[in-house]
Amino acid sequence: MTFERLNPLTGDVASTAAAMKAGDIPAIAARAAAAFPAWAAMGPNARRAILMKAASALEARADAFVDAMMGEIGATKGWALFNLNLAAGMVREAAAITTQIAGEVIPSDKPGCLAMALKEPVGVILGIAPWNAPIILGVRAIAVPLACGNAVILKASETCPRTHELIIEAFAEAGFPEGVVNVVTNAPADAGEVVGALIDAPEVKRINFTGSTNVGRIIAKRAAEHLKPVLLELGGKAPLIILDDADLDEAVKAAAFGAFMNQGQICMSTERLIVVDAVADAFAEKFAAKAKSMATGDPREGTTPLGAVVDQKTVAHVNSLIEDATSKGARIIAGGTADSVLMPATVVDGVTAAMNIYRDESFGPVVALIRAKDEADAIRIANDSAYGLSAAVFTKDTARGLSVARQIHSGICHVNGPTVHDEAQMPFGGVGASGYGRFGGRQGIDSFTETRWITIETQPGHFPI
Repeated sequence: MTFERLNPLTGDVASTAAAMKAGDIPAIAARAAAAFPAWAAMGPNARRAILMKAASALEARADAFVDAMMGEIGATKGWALFNLNLAAGMVREAAAITTQIAGEVIPSDKPGCLAMALKEPVGVILGIAPWNAPIILGVRAIAVPLACGNAVILKASETCPRTHELIIEAFAEAGFPEGVVNVVTNAPADAGEVVGALIDAPEVKRINFTGSTNVGRIIAKRAAEHLKPVLLELGGKAPLIILDDADLDEAVKAAAFGAFMNQGQICMSTERLIVVDAVADAFAEKFAAKAKSMATGDPREGTTPLGAVVDQKTVAHVNSLIEDATSKGARIIAGGTADSVLMPATVVDGVTAAMNIYRDESFGPVVALIRAKDEADAIRIANDSAYGLSAAVFTKDTARGLSVARQIHSGICHVNGPTVHDEAQMPFGGVGASGYGRFGGRQGIDSFTETRWITIETQPGHFPI
């Protein structure tokens, strides 16, 4: 059986993929488990060589990735190629850490006892990836787990199955042993049962999930029944604070990129512009002009910075946030509501805590401008959220910026940079409703290995009994 993904802009069939069922999962999990020992035993440089080939194989599929992302999620060519370039870098970073999965010798109080902490592969890792940055997040779900010697199962998004299948095809071409890299595709109606079967499979030892906070809670609860560790990278409501001494032109550029890149459909997207009163009017005028200059158009034509949002559900959600805010006194200073997936870059000024857009993630091309009395008030507003993934602060005083950054409750904070910033070697993840655990670099090694304590006795034992 198969299912179809429709192009959100045209309604045409964008891709067709296998509609796997929960009953198919035991065989896939068993296949991955059977392949694990040989891959885990392979030397680090052998694993590195295959991962390097996978990075090149990804890049060789650039045209196919662009076509798939345009068709399945309405992405622009620029966003697709940005995805591909960062994803290839993530695979090469994963390749580089195969020789860094190191333990340590720990001093023991026991004479003649050599005590070691070793990092060992876990087994089968389940990676569940979303549609919004599909190459980046699909690759992130499996690259470091593979580098650490684990077998993997990628649960593809129902929204972009072809994009995620292309990742697996590239990895297969690179020469991973049979069964080490696996993909599961399923129709949307079967998602709950399929994911449940994957989590329940005894061969699956750990899970990483990137997606909504609501689904993350469901996955965490299901995994907890089996005492399986989970790495969750969930929703966000990223604040960008603009202090009275900020370079407003730099802040406008960063805010526009953070709010509207990929139509605001990024977990790190700038959702709240928190501007101190002293510069609020000046910033609002500059930022509204910037937003109005960012056109939206058919991503297939490639003539506009913004493309389509993923579906009409997003349109309805964003429209509802805008309408609720304006009904309670906010003003639209750029853009507005839309009746199609080609939504304009929208700025809502005068947002207060009484409005839904103040706290609810939009995941669309709309940003709330919230005015703060001063620095302390701006920090208070930034922390007035259940989420805590990415944040930013603009000030010409870097010491002041660092001080503010340290007071914001988030896994990531940038001083004089946008909230949207990702690099393969950085520890990526959030706090609160944005999840827990970290992808990236050495933090990724900790997430996808088991730490074991092993001792060797080198002298005769002396015991009290």
